[in-house]
Amino acid sequence: MTTLTVTAKGQVTLRKDLLKHLGVEPGQKIEVSELPGGRIEVKAARPGGTIDSFIGLLAGKTRKVATIEEMNEAAASGWAGRE
Repeated sequence: MTTLTVTAKGQVTLRKDLLKHLGVEPGQKIEVSELPGGRIEVKAARPGGTIDSFIGLLAGKTRKVATIEEMNEAAASGWAGRE
């Protein structure tokens, strides 16, 4: 079990090993759910799979023209919450 310290501002910093366990990288979000008995559940937030999040998925990542197979793979990864 890991013990974390609450700062004077009421904030808690998760250690790198916990973030790695969640599969969360800097800039990504986590979800916290309140459970009975003063407990919480923390998990990695996954994108909802909107078309807005899909559009521009490859923008700026490559200078070459993507093949249809590469576009299909990017679409599948984007909708599955992977980048």
